[in-house]
Amino acid sequence: MNKAIIGKKLGMTQVFLNDGTMVPVTVIQAGPCTVTQVKTKERDGYEAIQLGFEEVSEKKLNKPQLGHLKASNTLVKHLHEFCLEDSSLAVGAKVTCDAFVEGDFVDVTGITKGHGFSGVIKRWNQHRLKETHGVGPVHREVGSMGPISSPSRVMPGKNLPGHYGVEQVTVLNLSVVKVDKERGVLLVKGAVPGAKNGIVYVRNAVKK
Repeated sequence: MNKAIIGKKLGMTQVFLNDGTMVPVTVIQAGPCTVTQVKTKERDGYEAIQLGFEEVSEKKLNKPQLGHLKASNTLVKHLHEFCLEDSSLAVGAKVTCDAFVEGDFVDVTGITKGHGFSGVIKRWNQHRLKETHGVGPVHREVGSMGPISSPSRVMPGKNLPGHYGVEQVTVLNLSVVKVDKERGVLLVKGAVPGAKNGIVYVRNAVKK
């Protein structure tokens, strides 16, 4: 069965298994989410479920958003669509963290931390230049760009300084270590992209 939920990254910690093994985990506040729209092949050309997460006051939404959320009778801040085929979920239904169980493998999507304008060492893991005579005065610069005579230009795709981070990244095949229904959180083994309190999308692993 396909499963998905919207959550918020709370941070990282560690848990100990029954055999004493220490496992680093990311704590994700998973849901509760409300089904705000159900798309079908007959009407939309494909099957999908739109979930809403994190309730907000009415004054923080505009008229188009209020009209869209009227059918589900809920006011949410974040919306995301998941391609869940043959789902029995209807508009207004609730999705909570207990949709997942311990041992499930999931894919987690999030927006990575922003690092601003970064050089090639931080952005592309390149080496420093030699700190000997004739190299300075800058030792963390890009270095040689290529031959001078031909093609006499920088080729497209070269790793250069620039904006680093703030891009969507998906980490595949992370195992669910624990599901805490009372607190509404998932403990997922390993790290997931994004900063604390960042929105993440959790779905069942597609390549497992």
